[in-house]
Amino acid sequence: MDVRIRVRHTLWAALALALVLGWAGAGWANNDKPFAEKWAPTKWGADDKIGAMNDLTPQSVLKAAKLIKTGKWATLGKVYQSDAPFFGARGFKLTIPGLPTGGPFGDHELVYNDEMVSTELGQVGTQFDGPGHIGIRTSKGHFYYNGAMLEEVGNSYGLGRLGVENVAQKGFVCRGVLLDAAAYRGMAMLPVPKGGSMNDPGIVNAKDMEAMTKRQKVSIGAGDCVFLHTGWGDLWDAHKWDSFDAAEKQKRIAQFNSGEPGFGISACVWMAERGVVLTGSDTWATEAVPGEHANTPFECHAQLQTRRGIWNLENLDFSQLRADKVSEFLFVWAPLKIKGATGSPGNPTAIY
Repeated sequence: MDVRIRVRHTLWAALALALVLGWAGAGWANNDKPFAEKWAPTKWGADDKIGAMNDLTPQSVLKAAKLIKTGKWATLGKVYQSDAPFFGARGFKLTIPGLPTGGPFGDHELVYNDEMVSTELGQVGTQFDGPGHIGIRTSKGHFYYNGAMLEEVGNSYGLGRLGVENVAQKGFVCRGVLLDAAAYRGMAMLPVPKGGSMNDPGIVNAKDMEAMTKRQKVSIGAGDCVFLHTGWGDLWDAHKWDSFDAAEKQKRIAQFNSGEPGFGISACVWMAERGVVLTGSDTWATEAVPGEHANTPFECHAQLQTRRGIWNLENLDFSQLRADKVSEFLFVWAPLKIKGATGSPGNPTAIY
């Protein structure tokens, strides 16, 4: 079996087992916390579909625009390609159906090319997690953002009110803040956490957030989009990937998918308390895997997205921002308007 496929399936199986054990050990098979803790309706009302994006205003955009000092910009997306790292059994396959695909037309013999793409469109590469991506199984069904029950709003052809097109109608124009956890730790790359402790060097906790913001002389507040550099994304180097041979790529993919450093739950709650609207990182989940609590994998996903409508971007490329020593910038991006989708690909831009 291909090494990458074996790693994918091993990790997927381990995470599935963790979820099953978590449900069995902590009552998650009948988990009614979203109801007991009143996750819905949110403060934006029972009909809200976009979450914390409601806090983005013309005033906050004008304030963020003042961060543009040099007129430079950096795109933060990575290349979508078939041999890139993917979580679980996900993949990306692009084919050109004929060379050229169509034509010729007219006296000038015009021809054209099309592509066909087979992929989990919103959940590979640089990816945005929308309202329909993360939910909680409860005794009443599968609970998603703002109390939407999957059995009532979704089907095989789309997710209704949870579709990413609702978020895409507004998009993100916000103050971006890049926190450099690797530099803060004095490492090129944070390690994979062992899990079970908020003091693990691979887990960024609330105290670390305080220390990093102080070290970089930035603050975090309402309407901000907050990003984390861990160094882990360098395993999938956007600028060198095609120069690696197949064996080196497989080695890097195996390590990339073996777990990851990132935000711990205390850091995620810290950001939520300050009113952030978006998180993102150079890793495939943004949060630490494994995190502090073995029985609740992807706890930040649930607490930020499902509970609070704070969305997430994964697999970002911060190389240009780090080369230019930029911590604050105007961040601009909108998901694709894919009706009923769980998320979106894209190529965000930082302007500074």
